Amino acid sequence: MSIILTVLQIVAPVFILAGIGFVWVKLGEEYRVKFVTRLSMTMGIPALVFTSLMKTRIDPAALTDMIYASLLAYGGMTVVVFAVVKLFRLDMRTYLAPLLFGNTGNLGLPLALFAFGEVGLSYAVVIFAIMAIYSFTFGVWMVSGGGSPLKVLKEPLVGATLLGALFLYNGWQTPDWITNTLDLIGQMAIPLMLITLGVAVARLKPVGFGRALLLSIFKVIAAVAVSAGAAYWLDLSPVPFAVLVLQVSTPVAVTSYLLAEKYEADAESVAGLVVVSTVVSLVSLPVILAFLL
Repeated sequence: MSIILTVLQIVAPVFILAGIGFVWVKLGEEYRVKFVTRLSMTMGIPALVFTSLMKTRIDPAALTDMIYASLLAYGGMTVVVFAVVKLFRLDMRTYLAPLLFGNTGNLGLPLALFAFGEVGLSYAVVIFAIMAIYSFTFGVWMVSGGGSPLKVLKEPLVGATLLGALFLYNGWQTPDWITNTLDLIGQMAIPLMLITLGVAVARLKPVGFGRALLLSIFKVIAAVAVSAGAAYWLDLSPVPFAVLVLQVSTPVAVTSYLLAEKYEADAESVAGLVVVSTVVSLVSLPVILAFLL
């Protein structure tokens, strides 16, 4: 019973905040997703990533292992997802990126924080940054055929990650007044992302429920198996092991729908994946956490 209560205490704030966004839209209130997302991606998340890395007390070697594990996990997922999409003759532009990239920002970061504290968050931001870079390059290239590695250099998240890593490895700290300011900016990221997730899900119309359900279940099983395999292979300690599995196992990100819409892939099918996989995560994430804690 205690493990159930522990898991509920971790996931409840996440889904309550997402539920607030969902109900807000259903009540007919205005919510500008584009503005809030831009605010989070250009200020909130970069500040959160930078301060998390700068203030972490984790051995830099352990974070390096996490980088290798993340690359191995996403590389393995790319092979598995590519094979399944090819086997079942699904449209590569529509399905590869959504099944590969999870919601490591809106869901993964807060879950890692609530489950494993600041240490878990530090590991989670590394995975999130790697996923974001991979998504902005390979993911965009898959959806549009026009992705360029140079585009990723313009993303504030990338600069914040590199700068945070530089401060971490050299043991540098910003002056207190700058750190406190960045802390405040970073603190707005997680609640805004969760509320925005609820808003986005409320506005999407699921299409092809049966296929979306099967693919969502496949994504969870494949993500757990591949990420756990990568963690075992590199002999990660319990906390980074758990954070890696949790992050890679998150449901389809809303950004996958936005990319499909922008580059004229089958956006309706992706919307179905976002909604159904998010609903599936109401069950899958607590079960995964119960095994990881």
